[in-house]
Amino acid sequence: MRNNYIIYIIVCSFITACSNYNEVIKGDDYIKKFELANTLYDNEDFLKSIVLYEQIYQHAPKSGEGELAYYRLGQSYYNAEDYYMAGYYFSSYVQRFPYSTKNEELMFMAAMCKVKNSPESSLDQTETEEAINAVQVFVDRYPNTRLMDSCNQIIDKLRFKIESKEKSHVLLYSNTERYRAAVTSAEIFLEKYPSSEYAEEVFASMVKNSYYLTINSIERKKSTRIAETNERMRKFEANFPDSDQTKGLNQLVNKLRN
Repeated sequence: MRNNYIIYIIVCSFITACSNYNEVIKGDDYIKKFELANTLYDNEDFLKSIVLYEQIYQHAPKSGEGELAYYRLGQSYYNAEDYYMAGYYFSSYVQRFPYSTKNEELMFMAAMCKVKNSPESSLDQTETEEAINAVQVFVDRYPNTRLMDSCNQIIDKLRFKIESKEKSHVLLYSNTERYRAAVTSAEIFLEKYPSSEYAEEVFASMVKNSYYLTINSIERKKSTRIAETNERMRKFEANFPDSDQTKGLNQLVNKLRN
């Protein structure tokens, strides 16, 4: 009986709270709206607070309550993991309240929304490029920010994601036996990312695909491509003298030399 009573009290409280919430939304008492919105926000009921904060801002956009409502709209969407809407409000806040002391924080948060929307490395990286640009714009705007180290780390991680995507393209060409494309894409990758942790793997792929490109070439192109493969092998050994792949690659290249 006691458990049933507790459940009854909880249900009644829930119904009362919902009824009160709906009444405040439909009413014209903006003091109550603001108080309830802040209570919901503090209790992390962000989706409900959003409705009230939108009403408060529309009612008095130039007031202190309106400014706080707009700020908390962005924060509520961010905490609800709707990063597109959060990014909109953070960016708009900076434009609507250009002299606010919160602008550095919110410009960073707007950039973070783009970082959050960056997809995994196997997908299209357009949004990752946008995220890098957003963080860089923030750094340029606030060169003395205490968040500088964090921004640099974020940019490095985003660039590595793009690097991983481009590495996968090189290996895809190799795995599908598109030898010329594999060699060309590997050369571009190594020129773009000479210090990449993928450099040895990509360089080895380039040598291997250079070999297969050569043996599948017409006769008049073979001598040139043999020379190119030998040169790529020489550079691989110079760059990676302790590589475990050297022996296997040399076995291929020696076939061309013989």
